[in-house]
Amino acid sequence: MKTISTYTLGCKVNQYDTEAMLESFERAGYAPVQFGEPSDVCLINTCTVTGTGDQKSLKTIRRVAREQPECAIVVCGCLAQREAEKILAMDGVKLVVGVQRRAEVVELLEGALLDGTTVNAVAPLKGAGFEALFVSRHEGKTRATMKIQEGCDRYCAYCIIPSVRGPVRSMPLEAVRAEAARLAASGYRELVLTGIHLASYGRGTEDTLIDAIRAVHDTEGVARVRLGSLEPVVVTEDFARELSQLPGIMRQFHLSLQSGSATVLKRMRRRYTPDEYRAAAETLRRFMPDCAVTTDVIAGFPGETEEEFQETIDFVQDIHLARIHVFPYSRRSGTVADAMPGQIPEAEKRERARRLIEIGNQLERDYVSQMIGTIQQVLFEQPAGEPGSGFAEGYTGQYIRVRARANPGDLKPVKLVRAEGTLAFGEIVN
Repeated sequence: MKTISTYTLGCKVNQYDTEAMLESFERAGYAPVQFGEPSDVCLINTCTVTGTGDQKSLKTIRRVAREQPECAIVVCGCLAQREAEKILAMDGVKLVVGVQRRAEVVELLEGALLDGTTVNAVAPLKGAGFEALFVSRHEGKTRATMKIQEGCDRYCAYCIIPSVRGPVRSMPLEAVRAEAARLAASGYRELVLTGIHLASYGRGTEDTLIDAIRAVHDTEGVARVRLGSLEPVVVTEDFARELSQLPGIMRQFHLSLQSGSATVLKRMRRRYTPDEYRAAAETLRRFMPDCAVTTDVIAGFPGETEEEFQETIDFVQDIHLARIHVFPYSRRSGTVADAMPGQIPEAEKRERARRLIEIGNQLERDYVSQMIGTIQQVLFEQPAGEPGSGFAEGYTGQYIRVRARANPGDLKPVKLVRAEGTLAFGEIVN
């Protein structure tokens, strides 16, 4: 039996796409093996959102070619879409498919191997529709990701993604219901709705993001629904009110910030101000008082002064974010920001990122501490502590990691009794 291994770089959308392609290979008779083990085929799903993503993607391809010279390498994802010919010329690469035609990956590869050729199957993105990919499981045992939206047309100054992911397109609502039902039937209790620009779900159709959320929420067997990253402009009074009326919606909302400085946001071509971001966070908290608002921040955007950086520090502390993902600005050719004056030295970007990470760690500890004494539903995912101790770890709706006496797969009310850093310890409530 032929074997396949996979390696995924980047975001949850890439993880979803990899799983869909892996299932295609399995249906064709391939047996999955761990990445790094000898395999007939290795599928590498690449990322190009940062220079680091590029480097890691290329390094992984070279590693597989060096360690397994007989392995047929398939490369897909954002870097593949951007640099198809360069990747196709690399040792071991038989097929490059980018971010379309992934449903055909087995047929394309086997055709290339039969003909003894290498194939560039990267398709143009103009006019692309939503590609139907079949997923019935996920890497974990309790939570699965659903990609319901693809593409972005925001063209933020720093971001290459619109040019490699293409236009906005959405999974049809009936397909959303069907995939949610498949995953629920496979035993997944929590589904995470994601996309490249999730807030634009349904654009050009009669459906809205709330329609998709309700479709998944109301699927029999689905206990919890978590949302991927949103822009603050999507959080209207009606949106927050409707979410608050759905008991299965997890009270963690990842609102993308990027900077707490109005002038930096304008240069980034973000379509909101710090005041509008604050209003969105306050709206969510008004309807769901214990919700966690989490975010992304870029440190060292071109021209960012020390005063503007301090504005970001002050802002994230003032609105009491529950968690911050921090990224040093990564220069990308083909973006507006690449040509901007005032590029920040790498050492300074790293130092600013370090300072923000420290602040984010403290904010997360503060948020966990303030939840001590409350009772939260926890979906336990994996054993914890010493083998046989009877402890497991899982997450609350706010994405607080909790350890208590439970079994993986349990969904139970837990009283949070103490915290060690960002880990809460709890007791099952009968």
